[in-house]
Amino acid sequence: MTPSGDGIVLREMREADLDAALVLSQAVHWPHRLADWQSAFGFGRGLVAERDGEVVGCALSWSWGDGHATLGLVIVDPKCQGRRIGFRLVQALLAELEGRTVLLHATAEGRGLYERLGFVRTGEVRQHQGQAQSAPLVALDLGWRLRPADQADTPELIELDAAARGMPRDALIRELLGLADTVVLDHEGERRGFAMLRRFGRGLVIGPVVAPDAQGAKALIAHLVGMSAGKFVRIDIDFASGLAEWLEGLGLMRVDGPTEMVRGPVPTPTPGVRRYALVTQALG
Repeated sequence: MTPSGDGIVLREMREADLDAALVLSQAVHWPHRLADWQSAFGFGRGLVAERDGEVVGCALSWSWGDGHATLGLVIVDPKCQGRRIGFRLVQALLAELEGRTVLLHATAEGRGLYERLGFVRTGEVRQHQGQAQSAPLVALDLGWRLRPADQADTPELIELDAAARGMPRDALIRELLGLADTVVLDHEGERRGFAMLRRFGRGLVIGPVVAPDAQGAKALIAHLVGMSAGKFVRIDIDFASGLAEWLEGLGLMRVDGPTEMVRGPVPTPTPGVRRYALVTQALG
């Protein structure tokens, strides 16, 4: 692309740019490892901003089905902030997502940028993390149980995620099932929820968490926290879920509160199933 007046060039992100993206995330004190960047990039596409051959910004998007997308990992080198580089990156990605509902999670610093691009607030996320404590198991009613996921669960867990999120993410859930410890909430042989635990950032992350109600979500989360006692664990929850105070009792304290935003019609979850925790703030 032709350089702008300030010498910034936007171009397609390549796998070779991931080392530079890692440096950008470290510059803004984000916890992502190179493996986390590789995983995110594998599902989406991105743009980088270059100046004199140096990557000074990036942004990624992920398309889900025919009508939805998420946008995230928008970073500008602190030395170059204030030059509308982030705005240009996001605007260029949105031009390629025209006609789709686009969702994202905005930092306090980024919220104004997204509002200028037509995004509106739909909710809040709470990032909880810390050294996990031994968690008492949550009692389930008769007929309900937790069990490890197996390969036969894959199609229905993909369907549960799509129902809870209001959009299909088949490839993402299929990939995560190969990477994560996954526990299923089962009611008399019917899969009603699930949760995943995997490596991410400084330690482990729990998410997504899908359940029919808060009791089921707590049972899933408590099981995975118990597996991780003494380790650094992170979970990003829908604040409206009401789980924040309970999580702090498990040693997972609130450290951040991004705003959930959307441009376009809000995805409609299926009644009877709900998303309680995200995969990541970028992927939703």
